Amino acid sequence: MKKVKVLFMGRKPVAGDSLKWLLSKECVEVVGVVTDSHLSQSICADIATDNGVSLFSFEEALDKVNSRELLFDLGLSMLFWRKLKEGLVHLPELKTINFHPAPLPEYKGTAGYNLAILHGLDEWAMTAHYVDEEIDTGEIIKVQKFPICKNTETAKSLEKISQEYLFKLFVNVVDCVLQKRSVLPTTPNRGGRYVTRAEMELMKEIKDGDDIHRKIRAFWFPPYDGAYVNINGNKFTLVDEYILNSLADSSVSKVF
Repeated sequence: MKKVKVLFMGRKPVAGDSLKWLLSKECVEVVGVVTDSHLSQSICADIATDNGVSLFSFEEALDKVNSRELLFDLGLSMLFWRKLKEGLVHLPELKTINFHPAPLPEYKGTAGYNLAILHGLDEWAMTAHYVDEEIDTGEIIKVQKFPICKNTETAKSLEKISQEYLFKLFVNVVDCVLQKRSVLPTTPNRGGRYVTRAEMELMKEIKDGDDIHRKIRAFWFPPYDGAYVNINGNKFTLVDEYILNSLADSSVSKVF
């Protein structure tokens, strides 16, 4: 059987796990990887290099795809940070699938983990959807739901849990595509809220009426700035007892 040519785009450890899984499939030929190879430590770049797979910058990949120099049947985007366009969206026969770390259509853009905690949700989800011309607006293939603890979750802990489900969703959806060799059934992706990175940063400031403990958890994701107060034009990130206890060395007593 003819191999499915895949162009993989992604970063972070879950993308590395996804790429390794793809490379293990005999029915797949990974024709290129687009990732954060400009960084000194790049998981996907290292995996691609070790397996003899071509690495492309976003601009290189787009140019080669548009000129038909780089041909592929299926595009896969795992936490890729660039807006896909032109040939990357329209040319592959099996389309391009994005794996989004939040439930669609409700939570588009960024700040998903933060809003899950701010909204006091006890359930979260990962979404696989086809890519169209806009961000997170393509038709939905599958939503993978799972329980979370609304009273203890932090942005960091929720991201860690989510990566496990994101990988499971990736394997499930891509396996279906490889078996059927066709575009999968979808549901509409209408409505919801799109949050930009700038809007997410504005959410971090502690204001009157905020549930301060919840907000601290919602933005606890070191080394990034967390929920903060502004004093004389300076930002001071807050921690509470729950966060401090989570960081404590269990072998050290609190008694000095």
